Amino acid sequence: QVELVESGGGLVQAGGSVRLSCVASGPTLRNRAMGWFRQAPGKEREFVARTSWSGSSTSYTDSVKGRFTISRDNTKNTVYLQMNSLRPEDTAVYYCAAARVGYYGPEFREYDYWGQGTQVAVSS
Repeated sequence: QVELVESGGGLVQAGGSVRLSCVASGPTLRNRAMGWFRQAPGKEREFVARTSWSGSSTSYTDSVKGRFTISRDNTKNTVYLQMNSLRPEDTAVYYCAAARVGYYGPEFREYDYWGQGTQVAVSS
């Protein structure tokens, strides 16, 4: 069983930056894409960013393009989400997730393993 643990959330002012980390333990994540999702109060969980196993291919939802960067270090079993130029609308619980082998897309139902989430709050 893969376990994912996120960290790095907190309260930040608009325009500030936060880096989230997600450490995986258990069976290898080889050949699994990794993604970050978020869920704001009263809203559905939404895709934020994803990276391929190698890290050579990434994609983002439009609202975070140019501001967020996803990366991974497979030697440390860790995935990162660098978030810059934060806005109040970025406030949410952020989750990292591991996709089923062979899937590389934004549909959260195709992600097998999830962390417990970390809160990011952006004040205006």
